[in-house]
Amino acid sequence: MVNSWKLADHPKLPKGKVVAMVVLDGWGEAHDNQYNCISVAETPTMDSLKNGAPDRWRLVRAHGTAVGLPTEDDMGNSEVGHNALGAGRIFAQGAKLCDIALESGKIYNGEGFNYIKESFETGTLHLIGLLSDGGVHSRIDQVLLLVKGASERGAKRIRVHALTDGRDVLDGSSVAFVETLQNYLAELREQGIDAQIASGGGRMYVTMDRYENDWDVVKRGWDAQVLGEAPYKFKSALEAVKTLRAEPKANDQYLPPFVIVDESGKAVGPIVDGDAVVTFNFRADRMVMAAKAFEYEDFDKFDRVRVPKIRYAGMLQYDGELKLPSHYLVSPPEIDRTSGEYLTHNGVRTFACSETVKFGHVTFFWNGNRSGYFDAEMEEYVEVPSDSGITFNVQPKMKALEIAEKARDAILSGKFHQVRVNLPNSDMVGHTGDIAATVVACKAADEAVKMILDTIEQVGGIYVVTADHGNAEDMVKRNKKGEPALDKDGNIQILTSHTLEPVPIAIGGPGLLPGVRYRKDVPNGGLANVAATVMNLHGFVAPDDYETTLIEVVD
Repeated sequence: MVNSWKLADHPKLPKGKVVAMVVLDGWGEAHDNQYNCISVAETPTMDSLKNGAPDRWRLVRAHGTAVGLPTEDDMGNSEVGHNALGAGRIFAQGAKLCDIALESGKIYNGEGFNYIKESFETGTLHLIGLLSDGGVHSRIDQVLLLVKGASERGAKRIRVHALTDGRDVLDGSSVAFVETLQNYLAELREQGIDAQIASGGGRMYVTMDRYENDWDVVKRGWDAQVLGEAPYKFKSALEAVKTLRAEPKANDQYLPPFVIVDESGKAVGPIVDGDAVVTFNFRADRMVMAAKAFEYEDFDKFDRVRVPKIRYAGMLQYDGELKLPSHYLVSPPEIDRTSGEYLTHNGVRTFACSETVKFGHVTFFWNGNRSGYFDAEMEEYVEVPSDSGITFNVQPKMKALEIAEKARDAILSGKFHQVRVNLPNSDMVGHTGDIAATVVACKAADEAVKMILDTIEQVGGIYVVTADHGNAEDMVKRNKKGEPALDKDGNIQILTSHTLEPVPIAIGGPGLLPGVRYRKDVPNGGLANVAATVMNLHGFVAPDDYETTLIEVVD
């Protein structure tokens, strides 16, 4: 035992009880209505937690400053949510770090920018990423600032490869974002900077896959961005987006790849030897695969055809354990001394499980953006393969049952003191905008929670059920009055993004002492308060600098 890791014993809570930590992804709390898929769905288990013990069910904040984001208008996401849940403290996160670096100019003095700057004299600067103001993966204002700063520091030729959103922002908003960028680049051209959009495509179909679910998504991006090849060619990006959106059932998330060509039909911006490339998303999960394609010499996931010799950097480093990418413009938050590491050092054997699309959240992000085990003899991580090749509304139950079964077996094995899972259904299906399917997804997640809680009942353990951010509880865009917003044709505008709603946290189980209840003096508690709470339930007192626990013990 390393003395510095030693946690004090809690004076009133015993050690040794198995604690099931269940994270419902995208499960917020909002008023009941037809667009609240959680309230519409049959969710008797979660309903019983909400209505059964008022002192053991409450809401916590999962967005904005509570999870390290710049403002209260910034919706939470799974990465920052799991960072906060695991770290027990609030760290400035990607968007905020980038804001600070751009506003102060610090970004232009760092090793990463100086690295790509060496290509400015003779090469092209390529910027690749999500073009929207959703604030989850990127923000267009940061892109414009980066373009401006690079042009002022020697970039003579700039190409932007724009991925359309429709997931964290309204479907159809791509047109306005592309027009904004295109107009700004036109202003730069008037100043003598050769700047234009070179390619594009929808985020879920081009470049932004994650967890190696579908490498074809990354290949389509590579072909357009590097090779200058795509099934659609246009003279301007605005024309491209307007034309492709006019197709039946078109959606910003799934626009096919396109390239911009000149009068002779030649692509205006393929990536070639001597160029610099920056992936400007600040969120890691959907840039890691593209980073591997750009950075790894022995890459074998698809035929890259041509591998240009470039200077590549990410907006941030997307995987600290893999050191990927090796160059980045903004240093990531340094999250140390996470609850998982403390508990491992204090003898708490841990099991973590989810399916592929959220596996990294209960491991990598939970552990402070760190891959691998703290102690392989004390931990076991199990990944259930996600469905691939289909959208999640086709199979809305996803792998909830399989995850619950893995958790059940881990609890019954008697090997673990903590069993931690993420149930992705309400988030991943909610992102598709399919309300009926999201209702099915919420029901499936509730059934999985029941299996886990029933098992905790069998072994006399404790449960903690919470969420990382909202999504499925409000599936419609709302006007200033809070009423469903309509498009120009009078149709309801479906909301596919996360929300600003709080999330529930419920505690219970036969192993929980009768005197344990939620404190009344932490009304603005957030996800970061959960770590100290869980440490208490394991029989320990959290470190002094952790956000305060949510619970107290009364006689």
